Amino acid sequence: MRKKGHNTQKRKDMAWGYGMILPLFLGLAVFYFYPVVKVIYDSFFNVGAFDKRTFAGLENYKNMIADAAMWKSLGNTFLYVALIVPFTVILALILAELLNQKMKGRDVFRVIYFIPTVTMTVAIAMMWRWIFNGDFGILNHIVGWFGGSSHYWLSEKPIALICVGVVSVWMGVGLNMIILLAGIQGISASYYEAAKIDGASPVRRFFSITVPLITPSLFFVLTTTLISTLQIFDVIYMMIAPKSTALVDTQSVVMYFFRNAFEYSKKGYASAIAVLLFVIIMAITALQMKLQRKWVNYD
Repeated sequence: MRKKGHNTQKRKDMAWGYGMILPLFLGLAVFYFYPVVKVIYDSFFNVGAFDKRTFAGLENYKNMIADAAMWKSLGNTFLYVALIVPFTVILALILAELLNQKMKGRDVFRVIYFIPTVTMTVAIAMMWRWIFNGDFGILNHIVGWFGGSSHYWLSEKPIALICVGVVSVWMGVGLNMIILLAGIQGISASYYEAAKIDGASPVRRFFSITVPLITPSLFFVLTTTLISTLQIFDVIYMMIAPKSTALVDTQSVVMYFFRNAFEYSKKGYASAIAVLLFVIIMAITALQMKLQRKWVNYD
């Protein structure tokens, strides 16, 4: 009897457990799993306006391979990765170390650096668009004070991509700084005390103690920043005008996906682009997971 009652209670507990995770599972199924399957399915069709579709087989993928504009957008995306990821992670690490020190107004500085993270991307992009405005933007006024010449920052090809990268770094530093700061504060003070006794300088303590012991946090920050940069879209969409001469040289692969899906009504082709980006992100993430065993210290 006791065993039967125990089994009944166990089934009730399992039923309650599954019932508690059911809303989360339904949310994931509706908003994550179904869209992924739907995009992969649509990539094999020509999907036009009003969801009119005809089977295309591998035609969309063949067109994508021959599409120079798509590869240009993918190249721009990797340029954003090369520009944004290193600067974001390094600046976040430096700020986290500085704001971990005892200093006057430390909490105020932490809030100031974190504000861009909780501010709407649209508002930030519009603010920076006014700053970079070629006719009456404040940046040109500042450059003029130092004897420099004015520029149309968001229209000149090599400069526009850098401007978007600068804004993205400015937006991403705050959250990564908080994550790394939490990792630094989790390090035992005894390590630093022992290093001071041995005569280690602050720089030596930083590279020999702080950096190795926060590698799990660094790995998380590096992975999430890389993935978000590969998906960069909203800053470009808000800052670069649709008819800008720099659009081709600044649009990311997600931006090109958006234009094909909603401007050109080529949703099937856009789905193929999304599948390609999905595969790239999965491959890079898998490579990161493999390489992290060599440099991330979980002890």
